[in-house]
Amino acid sequence: MTVHFPFQNSYAALPASFFARVTPTPVIAPRLIKLNRPLALRLGLDPDLLDSPEGAEILAGKLLPEGADPIAMAYAGHQFGHFVPQLGDGRAILLGEVIDTDGVRRDIQLKGSGPTPFSRRGDGRAALGPVLREYIVSEAMAALGIPTTRSLAAVITGESVMRETPLPGAVLTRVASSHIRVGTFQYFAARGDTEGVRRLADHVIARHYPQAAQADRPYHALLEGVIARQADLVARWLLVGFIHGVMNTDNTSISGETIDYGPCAFMDHYDPATVFSSIDESGRYAYANQPRIALWNLTRFAECLLPLLADEQEHAIAEAQEILAGFSEKFTTAYQAGLRRKIGLFTSRDGDEPLVQDLLDAMAQNQADFTLTFRHLNEAALDPANDTAVRQLFADPTAYDAWAARWRERTAGEPQSADERQAAMRAVNPAFIPRNHRIEAVIEAAMNRDDFAPFEELLTVLSKPYEDQPDFADYAQPPQPDQRVLQTFCGT
Repeated sequence: MTVHFPFQNSYAALPASFFARVTPTPVIAPRLIKLNRPLALRLGLDPDLLDSPEGAEILAGKLLPEGADPIAMAYAGHQFGHFVPQLGDGRAILLGEVIDTDGVRRDIQLKGSGPTPFSRRGDGRAALGPVLREYIVSEAMAALGIPTTRSLAAVITGESVMRETPLPGAVLTRVASSHIRVGTFQYFAARGDTEGVRRLADHVIARHYPQAAQADRPYHALLEGVIARQADLVARWLLVGFIHGVMNTDNTSISGETIDYGPCAFMDHYDPATVFSSIDESGRYAYANQPRIALWNLTRFAECLLPLLADEQEHAIAEAQEILAGFSEKFTTAYQAGLRRKIGLFTSRDGDEPLVQDLLDAMAQNQADFTLTFRHLNEAALDPANDTAVRQLFADPTAYDAWAARWRERTAGEPQSADERQAAMRAVNPAFIPRNHRIEAVIEAAMNRDDFAPFEELLTVLSKPYEDQPDFADYAQPPQPDQRVLQTFCGT
């Protein structure tokens, strides 16, 4: 029986200026190393057929499934603040779209499947390490409940790719609500193609923001919707200590999903200035800068929509600025509500914001682990005798003691029981995140020994981030000094 993808393609039906039609470049000896079977079922695909030699060839780009209409999408983007008028999918090819079991349209894209007209002298390939990193982190984000692209499969190609040294080649099959970016709008706006911007906006409204179509001013509603989703998304990033690493406008998804896991990372000890990305030399995309950069990117999106907002530019700018002004409140509301949940507060009262900020400040000053501090607060909420696990994370434990006294005074004013508070905190404070040193160990085992057992085990642990999992307790621990990963890399 042949592998069947129930494609219902819509983006490929847009004008030819939106993409380039291109066929994946065949590889020598594809070998499937990971298939996300639950995701395959959700997409209406047969995992048993995908987990076959024919499936491996499809997932590596060697064989096109029936109904595929492969394209490389055109887009532009601000990269570290500098505008590049043409970027596009340089190593990714969109095979097509399917409607999943929830009725949601999903892109199925091959990443690392060969050069396209947008490759800019690149080879269009991906190395195994970045493919494993994206698979791990995107699936961890999904398990954490954060909007994200997903990973359907990882395939070794049987070929080498040349970076600084020859590396094993691989292809990631990525699934997304769409791959439309702020940079996609910039591509048409930079060319003065207002009709292209309009066609793209109409496509996005129909696909992602259908309620906007019923609004009196649909394009205003589109801008408001994208702003709301990005404000919520970045708040969720900060609440789990995630650092995207390369928040260019071409990596900002219009659908509100986390996309393009290159030099991304999770913090170990809390430091708002944390940067891991080797290419972020100025700290533009540091942990605490992410809300500001999100607004900057959204402002570039609003600029693209100006011709659709009003006939007169001055009027359009004023309306865009009014909508953009709502970002700060939306972000702060989501972020502060999340922080209250993390310390077990069920209500909002004056003084809550400085209470949480004082904890964060003490964590920064004492190099306390971000994830474990909040996780161990779960037990401390149940009984003060459990404070030891939190205290030992602080260089000066008395810094925690002073804060804990204020925290308990605040929680005493709420009617919930200690058990209720602990349960609520456990549901939002993960025990397990994809720590950098764990990811690097997985990559080293796969690349140097063709050993994917650590990869499988890490995925198993990260699939249940809010459970204790005593058999895997070591995965919750921060790195030892000699295990620390100080830089992450893009992989292109």
